Amino acid sequence: MLAADRHAAILAKLAGRRTVRVSELAEDLGVSEMTVRRDIDALHGTGALRKVHGGAASRQALNALEPGFGANADQRIDAKEAIAAAAAQLIEPGMTLALTGGTTTYRLVEHLLGPLTVLTNSLPAAEKLHRIAAPGITVLLTGGERSPSEALVGPLATATVKSLNVDVCFMGVHGVDAEAGITTPNLAEADTNRAFAQQCGRLVVLADSTKIGTVSLARIAGIDEVHCLVTDCPPKDPRFAESTTILSPPSNSEDTQ
Repeated sequence: MLAADRHAAILAKLAGRRTVRVSELAEDLGVSEMTVRRDIDALHGTGALRKVHGGAASRQALNALEPGFGANADQRIDAKEAIAAAAAQLIEPGMTLALTGGTTTYRLVEHLLGPLTVLTNSLPAAEKLHRIAAPGITVLLTGGERSPSEALVGPLATATVKSLNVDVCFMGVHGVDAEAGITTPNLAEADTNRAFAQQCGRLVVLADSTKIGTVSLARIAGIDEVHCLVTDCPPKDPRFAESTTILSPPSNSEDTQ
């Protein structure tokens, strides 16, 4: 199928649904998810649709769909692991870290070595730290209400975060856009993550290529508040370079899942 035919099919699907997932389009069109992502990128660039986390939305709809932790855990594993390994270079012994929810921040757990104190609202990350039982690592959980992405959010989580200070926060997000900033479809998560951003010495965002250019419902912070963006797909928009350090791991020719 030619690219023009795929583009027309994607737009036709959106006309009836307003949002559609990459995996569904790949199955319907008989092509790889990588091909669908490239098609979505191209259509996003022309303004025909809006690229959102995990798929595409019509221009009239912002991304309010929140995929669960399990839905994303096995996606783009190589990219997420490379991002986590690169982010680990920013950690020094004795630091106090914050680790928010997300499947990419989850990968960072395997790279943590004590002595460290880790404040997290990620249930999977806390459980993994408990299983690993790395010596010298103290884990603090925020408490709060469990979200679909297995993060603890809401007033209790936000209040806990606001009462503490950390050296650096490693944050997972649903969208990274030069104009919209870093975003999430979950309003409660946005509030808790804003507290994380405010209480840290440095804000480090971990985001694979599917997040770049994506805009979700709720804003967490502006790009100028992000000290470092760790991604496998460095943004081309010059506004990122004006205030944010871009850290990118060595790229692979193809992402294997």
